[in-house]
Amino acid sequence: MLLEVRDLWVEFRTRDGVAHAVNGVDLGVDAGETLAVLGESGSGKSVTAQAVMGILDTPPARITGGEILFDGRDLLTLKGEERRRIRGTGMAMIFQDALSALNPVMTVGDQLGEMFVVHRGTSRKDARARAVELMERVRIPGAAQRVRDYPHQFSGGMRQRIMIAMALALEPALIIADEPTTALDVTVQAQVMDLLAELRREYGMGLVLITHDLGVVADVADRIAVMYAGRIVESAPVHDIYKAPAHPYTRGLLDSIPRLDQKGRQLYAIKGQPPNLAHIPPGCSFHPRCPMARDVCRTEEPPLHAVSDSRGSACHFWRECLDG
Repeated sequence: MLLEVRDLWVEFRTRDGVAHAVNGVDLGVDAGETLAVLGESGSGKSVTAQAVMGILDTPPARITGGEILFDGRDLLTLKGEERRRIRGTGMAMIFQDALSALNPVMTVGDQLGEMFVVHRGTSRKDARARAVELMERVRIPGAAQRVRDYPHQFSGGMRQRIMIAMALALEPALIIADEPTTALDVTVQAQVMDLLAELRREYGMGLVLITHDLGVVADVADRIAVMYAGRIVESAPVHDIYKAPAHPYTRGLLDSIPRLDQKGRQLYAIKGQPPNLAHIPPGCSFHPRCPMARDVCRTEEPPLHAVSDSRGSACHFWRECLDG
């Protein structure tokens, strides 16, 4: 397996107490595979990704347990310089807000070329040529002229393509895309997702796609891991999730997607709010919002039950959930 996260725990020490952001997460992705990590804001998706990349702000964040194996090596045991060498060459990240992630006072060509100068010792002239090639690869029109432009001179969709080009620069084996389409309109979302899928197939890389939108990943992901309150509550092949979810939270997310055959009806919404991660309720963390909750849900935390060889659900009543 290209990336394997085992029993990962991350906490944030704040004035209001300890926020348990990631609580025993297990997930993995193979080369050429797309894993979508789903959940509402605050479920621990981005913190998990940042822990894998080694870019958590410490303090206040602290990894308190687990392993992050990349190509068989535990990243948490590597020294700082070794970890930095893996970023960019082995794995790369596409951030949610491209305008904030890109340097506003450097041209996009200089930012793309810097990857080759720092990691490969390429000359500035050759690095600029490689930057143009990358911009053309992600279909930015007039790349040879626009390579001298600054981030603010591009549209949101074009900036996101520049972020994808930057992630691809050193041909990493794994890319983590953190909400890459959140700020884009629907048409541009589809274009960006199609581009990511095409590049994943071309380069044979693994892709971890972090999102809260089940509609975005339907045609792109191979497997889905659903997170809630820092835990994986369901993991399954994408078609199994859409056909019959095995966790009430996953079912709630699916029911929240607008559908053409429900025109005129009120949109479904999961009741309540995600829990405060400094005060996660006992038992199943979803029980205060769950329509299927019973007494055992309030006292006993459910393990990730093996629904099948390729599927798991952290629900005491996953069989009933599957039956609808």
